[in-house]
Formats: sequence, C-alpha cells, structure tokens
Amino acid sequence: MIIREYKLSDTKIIMKLFYDTVHEINICDYTQEQVNAWAPESMDYEVWQKRLQAKLPYIAENNGEIIGFGELEPDGHIDCFYCHSKYQRKGIGSKLLTHIESTAKFRGIKRLYTEASITAKPFFQNKGFSIVREQQVERRGVWFQNYVMEKYL
Repeated sequence: MIIREYKLSDTKIIMKLFYDTVHEINICDYTQEQVNAWAPESMDYEVWQKRLQAKLPYIAENNGEIIGFGELEPDGHIDCFYCHSKYQRKGIGSKLLTHIESTAKFRGIKRLYTEASITAKPFFQNKGFSIVREQQVERRGVWFQNYVMEKYL
C-alpha cells in the first residue's frame, strides 16, 4: 500500500468510496435518512472536483485501487477521512493517519482536530485523540451527532 497525493482522475472513485462507506459502514450508527443526507445518491461531480482540488487529500492506494483518503488542512483540521467499506480494520486508516500526522509535524502543525462520526470515534480515540465535545450538526435538513476531537502532536 502507498500513500500519495490526489490526482484529478481520482475524483469519481473517491466520490464512490465516500458514498459506499457512509451507506455500508456508517449505517450501523446512523439512520437511513441521515446517511442519505450525508452521502446523497446524486452527488455533484463539479462540486466534488473543486473541493478535492482545494483540499488535496492524501490517497491510500493498493495495487492501483484507491482504498482510502484523508484531508489535512493548514490549521490541522482533518475534514474527510474515509476507508473503503471492504477494507475496514486492515490498517489503512492507521497508515493514512500516520502519514497525516507526519506531514502535520513537518509543516509545524501542533494540533490535529476533526469532527468524528459515532462510527469513527473509537478509531480516533485509539489513535490518541480526545473528545472536546459532542455536537449536533445539520446536513441537508437532517441532524447528526458527531464529536469534535483533537490530538496535540
């Protein structure tokens, strides 16, 4: 497995990975209405392309297949962080997060933070993140519970 930078040609695959992961993994902790609002069936390619070009996520790739992605913003915010639904609990997230942490340290970022789903909370806790607060967020008129979490490097 390698971790590499985003390429424009990754966009559709990342969109599908995001959709599938939310609908196949996060559905265990959220309602159908919530996952449909979080990852709608009709996602806008142009919006995703612009978003990914701005965020420049790191891509986890195995034998040419994209199996995860994660974003690191200049202030230490990890926005999207998803592993393929078929590759859960295989170390992909750990390797991706290690890469993000190393990159953050190299850039002089002292604190990482994220808004972790109920599903992702145990992963981030296991990696040394602490819960700052539980919160309710709204997506497309539907409310979700998630957790603001942080880790000092």
